[in-house]
Amino acid sequence: MVIASETRTDAGITVNGPRVEREDEVLTPEALSFVAALHRKFAPRRQEILQTRQQRRIRIANGVDPGFLPETADVRDDFSWSVATLAPGLEDRRVEITGPCDRKMTINALNSGAKCWMADLEDSSTPNWHNVVDAQLNLRDAIERRIDFTSDQGKEYRLAGESLTDLPTIIVRPRGWHLAELHVRVDGLPVAGSLVDFGLYFFHNAHRLLELGRGPYFYLPKLESHLEARLWNDVFDTAQDLLGIPRGTIRATVLIETITAAFEMEEILYELRRHSSGLNAGRWDYIFSVIKNFRERGPRFVLPDRDQVTMTAPFMRAYTELLVRTCHRRSASAIGGMAAFIPSRRDPEANAVALEKVRADKTREADDGFDGSWVAHPDLVPVATAVFDEALGGLPNQLDRQREDVVPNAAALLDVAATPGDITEGGIRKNLEVGVRYIESWLRGVGAAAINNLMEDAATAEISRSQIWQWINAGAKTDEGRTVTRAWVEQLLKDEFASLQRFEGDRFDDALSVFTECALGEDYPTFLTLPAYTRFLI
Repeated sequence: MVIASETRTDAGITVNGPRVEREDEVLTPEALSFVAALHRKFAPRRQEILQTRQQRRIRIANGVDPGFLPETADVRDDFSWSVATLAPGLEDRRVEITGPCDRKMTINALNSGAKCWMADLEDSSTPNWHNVVDAQLNLRDAIERRIDFTSDQGKEYRLAGESLTDLPTIIVRPRGWHLAELHVRVDGLPVAGSLVDFGLYFFHNAHRLLELGRGPYFYLPKLESHLEARLWNDVFDTAQDLLGIPRGTIRATVLIETITAAFEMEEILYELRRHSSGLNAGRWDYIFSVIKNFRERGPRFVLPDRDQVTMTAPFMRAYTELLVRTCHRRSASAIGGMAAFIPSRRDPEANAVALEKVRADKTREADDGFDGSWVAHPDLVPVATAVFDEALGGLPNQLDRQREDVVPNAAALLDVAATPGDITEGGIRKNLEVGVRYIESWLRGVGAAAINNLMEDAATAEISRSQIWQWINAGAKTDEGRTVTRAWVEQLLKDEFASLQRFEGDRFDDALSVFTECALGEDYPTFLTLPAYTRFLI
């Protein structure tokens, strides 16, 4: 239940937003002071990092390709270092289920049979104030095994097992460095959403997790360089010191989902080494990052329809194989990408075809040496588990597969032009549909949206709007030889918008406004969630 908005201020900390039921359990003075301490120490460095990102994007736009850094060659060439030993609950990660932390999803994920749950406070969660607070409550209730849920139809949901160690290991993904939490201000300045998400979860749960045989584990999204990993490492050290927890207790898996981070994977592991538990191939954001960074660089970096950009594309193969090699030579886990298919019990034939594609995708990852992979739906857990059971042969992982056959190759990572496929009118229309429908869902507070039997999140919406922007500005041509122009896309958008099924309380008009700004405007917002957040959630 959400009641009237109000402002709560204490010791330079201001919380301004709708009051959320039970918020006092997580927004305690002590917890907010902890978050404020992190903000006061690290806010200037966060701003420096955001400025560095912008400077790097300008260099790439001006024709400077990213590459392996000569100044960190000693880190890559030094074979003496490795990351920390695998922490309790992270030895076997063969299947990880992902999803937001609403109450029903929390229970379903923890009852799914997966080895881990990536509890998502980022791309599959709308950061409205209710969701931010409610996620913290649900995570805390799950750890204390006091969580339950009853649907409107009367169906009851409760946790299985007897203890936390009987359930998937919880790995929390806070928001990226680029997002501010405008409902929490310290000394008048908004706190980074990443520090709010991390700080509240760590403060309330770290000691209890250790008592229960687990630990405070995190996924770190949207990193663009090893310097951003260094910032997280310093945040971890400070947080552990403030709570009297030994340094190295926190473990973090970094999502390699930007093209620049792909050239700094070893350095990222090195910066986090006593806190590192591996890397993940964040495939959808990675594709988005390629489009975003090279959107003005002409035909060399123009991709075909999203559906045709598969993990077998040469530049994606170079990225994923290098990730496995990098992780295993440093004793870190390599976690594969998302299977976003949502099974439908109403269409068994379509299910069979889709499940076979999921099985093939997971088989490729297991054969490449990945230690585990992601799924978006509980019904996919058995499929992925069977694949990795066969590949692992009774072992918890395959860290011993060094992949010495893989040679780091900057040109291969940038060989976007070798991606087979075409731009089609159907692909344009699908991008328009997914973009508008996802943003509408996001604006209603639902950040994981089932659209055409796929679980769409902010990353896939970013691909949709970024491809539209790039195709228009590159003057790309479809398979039928038609040039993609703004006027044509505007007409297609009108057609797709007119065909949407409207309902009472929908946010389609607002969604159309955001999508038009981000996909058809002269300027290109770095993340579509930034204008959507500031215009519609505050």
